[in-house]
Amino acid sequence: MAEAVTLQSTLERVRPHDVDAEEGLLAACIIEGGHETLSDCIQNHISPDSFYKPAHRLIFEALLELLREDKLEIDELIVADKLRSLGSYEEVGGMEYINRLTSRIETRVHATHWMEIIHEKSTRRKLIETCIQTVEDCYDPTSEVDLCFEKVEQGLFNLRSDKANDQPEPITESMDAASKLVAQQINRDIQAGGIMSGFKDLDAMIRGFRSGQMIVLAARPSVGKTSLGMNFAENAACPHGMLEPVPSLIFSLEMTSEELAYRLLCSRARVSMSRLRDGFASKDDQVELAKMGQELKAAPIWIDDASTINIYEMKAKARRLNQNLINKGKPKLGLIVIDYLQLITAGDKKTSREQQIAEISRATKGMAKDLELPVVVLSQLNRDMEKEKRDPRLSDLRESGSIEQDADIVLLLHRQEMGGERPDPEDDEGDGQVQQGPLGSVDQIKLIVAKQRNGPVGAVNLSFIRQYTRFENYAH
Repeated sequence: MAEAVTLQSTLERVRPHDVDAEEGLLAACIIEGGHETLSDCIQNHISPDSFYKPAHRLIFEALLELLREDKLEIDELIVADKLRSLGSYEEVGGMEYINRLTSRIETRVHATHWMEIIHEKSTRRKLIETCIQTVEDCYDPTSEVDLCFEKVEQGLFNLRSDKANDQPEPITESMDAASKLVAQQINRDIQAGGIMSGFKDLDAMIRGFRSGQMIVLAARPSVGKTSLGMNFAENAACPHGMLEPVPSLIFSLEMTSEELAYRLLCSRARVSMSRLRDGFASKDDQVELAKMGQELKAAPIWIDDASTINIYEMKAKARRLNQNLINKGKPKLGLIVIDYLQLITAGDKKTSREQQIAEISRATKGMAKDLELPVVVLSQLNRDMEKEKRDPRLSDLRESGSIEQDADIVLLLHRQEMGGERPDPEDDEGDGQVQQGPLGSVDQIKLIVAKQRNGPVGAVNLSFIRQYTRFENYAH
């Protein structure tokens, strides 16, 4: 009963606001006559919703309309005419109220201070609304607890991201970062700020996966996109040489975490899964499995095998993991691998499948930018390449052209000799039939860099060791 009273009293309380600050800022926008104060408002994330009083929201909307129309001078009469055209003149109190606003101040010198007050009060109101909505969701017996967590985390993240102090930075800072990258490339530092894929020919072409990039790895079923995606995560978290391990998160919507760990273990130990299933593991195999098991247990790899999950839940989980790592003083999350895009649940299931994929694609790119890390997302190709007996191309990306538009890098896997049809004996995407490949137990796979925003396109060859479901650098 006490909880209900507390919630009811919260709903009845007046939300935080400052009418004086709102009146002062609106007056400053009008008496200034130009666009400087309004431009400052936009820069500081002041919108009509930032105002508590309804009349003030309508006046600010009218001012924004005048700004969009590029009116050279703004005064009381022009604002009044705009309110009339919008049908809001009488609602705000007419010319009498506009004149009362402008008579309150003589200069816009305190405009920045009023903006800060309005933004702070608006943020408090939004935070209250988020908390109240969370309480309502928790009382709803049909709502899922995990979804309640994701919604409140996303709401709080959005509020924290809506900063009033983010400003365009001078080119000096960007140029320092660019100069550092140039120096790395001049010194032939192949890493040069990117996360290495572990395949020398590919890294030489793309210079690693970079922060904020969305990398699409696409192929027909049974060509090995899951294996290559896992190799990317493994090579990042367990790098060779002097490179530092990169914490990596894998979202596996098709395979369980146990199946994925089993595949990673056998692949890294170079032990045939089919022989292991049949009980033919040699002493050397057992030693190698134990050794690699310890290495992978110590590796910064996390696996989420939720079979039904949307991209916003993925982002919330990744953000939470990243924050936990930072709180523990460990390196932050550096790579996300998603297997695969077409299995991600759409936010709005009522829209067409193409629109759903477009939404997922945009949100994936947004996740890469917001979390400041590369996201490798696996995807399927349509059957056109098989029908026409040709190499895959960008137009073969299944269900939506928005994937091609949003991606920074598009990698297309193609098994030429097998025509994209023959199942791989160790690939769980296939039917498990063991067939001898054209190169014995090793297939030559073409990896086509079909798109790269800041680099060349082309193709590299990889060697796929079928019995280990593992890709290696190509060698004749």
